[in-house]
Amino acid sequence: QVQLVESGGDLVQPGGSLRLSCTASGSIFSLNAMNWYRQAPGKERESVATSTGDGKTNYADAVKGRFTISRDNAKKTVYLQMNSLKPEDTAVYYCNANIQTSPYRRGVGYWGQGTQVTVSS
Repeated sequence: QVQLVESGGDLVQPGGSLRLSCTASGSIFSLNAMNWYRQAPGKERESVATSTGDGKTNYADAVKGRFTISRDNAKKTVYLQMNSLKPEDTAVYYCNANIQTSPYRRGVGYWGQGTQVTVSS
């Protein structure tokens, strides 16, 4: 069994900062891409930031220059540092990871349960 557990969501004022964490646990052979998505009320889930297994990162245009994704493979954790937060960043943030549980199996996508980020004065 593989689990992804997010933490760090909170209520923050516009212009503030938050750091989200997502830790993988269970039978893990290899962590490949680790990603953050978000879903605002009434909207579809969208990609926010991606960290590939070889260290490359990619960001949605809406968060470039404000958000930073990083990972600690030893801790099986991916982070999302969010600065200069705006009300439109309000959403449930989800962690997603492609994980191999065995060298003989392909990687499979797993999702966390989500953590609420609310940006409001």
